[in-house]
Amino acid sequence: MSLLGSVRNLLLALCLMLVLGFLYYSAGKLHMHGWGQESQYDRLGFLLKLDSKISTDLAYKNGNNTEGGCRKGFASAQMTAIFPKFSKPAPMFLDNTYRRWSKLKDFVPPFGIKGQESVIQKILGITKHYTLTSYLDSLTCKRCIIMGNGGIVANKSLGSRIDEYDVVIRLNEAPVKGFEKDVGAKTTLRITYPEGAIQKPARYEKDSLFVFAGFKPQDFKWLKYIVYKEKVSPSDGFWKSVATVVPKEPKEIRILNPYFIREAAFTFIGLPVNNGMMGRGNIPTLGTVAITMALHNCDEVAVAGFGYDMNAPNAPLHYYENVKMSAIKESWTHNIGKEKEFLRKLVKGQVITDLTAGI
Repeated sequence: MSLLGSVRNLLLALCLMLVLGFLYYSAGKLHMHGWGQESQYDRLGFLLKLDSKISTDLAYKNGNNTEGGCRKGFASAQMTAIFPKFSKPAPMFLDNTYRRWSKLKDFVPPFGIKGQESVIQKILGITKHYTLTSYLDSLTCKRCIIMGNGGIVANKSLGSRIDEYDVVIRLNEAPVKGFEKDVGAKTTLRITYPEGAIQKPARYEKDSLFVFAGFKPQDFKWLKYIVYKEKVSPSDGFWKSVATVVPKEPKEIRILNPYFIREAAFTFIGLPVNNGMMGRGNIPTLGTVAITMALHNCDEVAVAGFGYDMNAPNAPLHYYENVKMSAIKESWTHNIGKEKEFLRKLVKGQVITDLTAGI
């Protein structure tokens, strides 16, 4: 055989080996990606088959807890089980290290703090407190509940059960007085934005923290006016009138970490990114943002008053007023359908407990 023929045969053999190697590698990747691990997850990264049973490891880890006791790390462990990309460290509130934290400077409100650094620095300079109360911070295990405003909580007599939680989170101006039997009397945090804040100073709970959620640049300016007790124009850049006074001392005021708004919108719900700007249907509701915050900072997470039943048009929309379910209209900013899909994953995966079974 000539030298040329030998070289040709050698090259053919090498090519055949390369082809076989490529096919073997591709088959392995196809098995792993198409029929293996990744096929178990949806496009966002959530487990498609949400097993209602607690994993063996998790059951063992929490097996020594008495009934009714707090299960340390339970919510984050369950969340990681159904969403492996979940990363727990994420502080509730902004502090003086916010400039270094998780790309907050890369996004404008509501998904970050770009353009608001100087205003935020002025606010933090007077509030000076960036965590929960000293008592709550000292707890090794925290049970949290987020109170939705839905009419589904009416006449359920859950008040005493709600008050048993270490942290009770309420939203916007939803009242407590007169509704204690159903919604409890305890308020740890009240999360709101300018248009949602309680406008009558007498209605604010004395022992709660006022937690500000900023959705647009004007909101941060409003908070600066509030903490410095400066004059607020109730209609300056807002879509409805806003509170001009919040009867809280600066040490009782916190700024919600905007990371939770971004994570809820893009990572968990899968809303349109829109180049990181507020747009049609890409803003999560405050309730879902609060749940996202709790997943990172609470050991157990429960909700009540969540869920709208559009098949019951005459049912009450909110627990505190006579507006009917039929009054709800499609929102420009929210995508209720996609949010419900996300929340149902959390309930089915036993990440959160829904006391009113409305999700």
